[in-house]
Amino acid sequence: MFIDTHCHLDAPEFGLSGPSVRAEAARHQVLQCVLPAVEVANFEAVCMLAHAGGDAYALGIHPLYVKTAQDADLDRLGAALQQHRDDPRLVAVGEIGLDLFVPELCASPLRERQQLFFMAQLKLARLCDLPVILHTRRSVDQVLKGLRTVARSGWHGIAHAFNGSAQQAQSFMDLGFKLGFGGAVTYERALQLRRLAASLPLDAIVLETDAPDMPPHWLYKTAEQRAKGEPQSVNSPAELPRIAAVLAELRGLSVEELASATTRNALAALPKLGALVQAQ
Repeated sequence: MFIDTHCHLDAPEFGLSGPSVRAEAARHQVLQCVLPAVEVANFEAVCMLAHAGGDAYALGIHPLYVKTAQDADLDRLGAALQQHRDDPRLVAVGEIGLDLFVPELCASPLRERQQLFFMAQLKLARLCDLPVILHTRRSVDQVLKGLRTVARSGWHGIAHAFNGSAQQAQSFMDLGFKLGFGGAVTYERALQLRRLAASLPLDAIVLETDAPDMPPHWLYKTAEQRAKGEPQSVNSPAELPRIAAVLAELRGLSVEELASATTRNALAALPKLGALVQAQ
């Protein structure tokens, strides 16, 4: 059985088919999905989908959405976290973090606005005693600095789509985080990422798809293919076992061993997941 620790079933690419996508994942032994929010406007959607599918969700404001977010959205997030604090399916604050890949977000005033939203959300997570699901694209060191500024220990959560160095991975592990691996590890050209995925302690790794994004290599369409009219395939949680098989091969494990370990790791990263799994 597998846990997809990061997928966006409410994304426009799925339209109204989120429930059927989730049902297909269940047929592929995906026991739980964690649905992170990206903005205030989709808080209700992730909550409803999680309850409908027997899954978990997180509430947060993604760094890519700070441009359109209102200052009052941080208050709305705080209110939503309080409103849902007794909901066993609310397992984290997320997706939050910093993105220093998009040029516009790297320059003032959005760079500073990202930082403001990130730090405020870290403090809300501590106040509510919830883990965090982190976005760290080109920003690992800055995210680590923010975590240490708010609290130097006692964190739980996941560094989603991790693609940093071994030293940065160790820094996250030292703070109490697990590292998310998904479709990117299936590309043979991703040499550094595959070496890291093969060499990290097994208890540091969780699985994710980031569906509908981050397609594994068998779904990816090249620019040439897209120019010929082939649409880019949509990733889904049903791809998780096949992604796991690639990672298991890199590590010299059976898929069953990897599934068991990464499930334990997900429950450690997001402690409220344990009760949901036991109830299934």
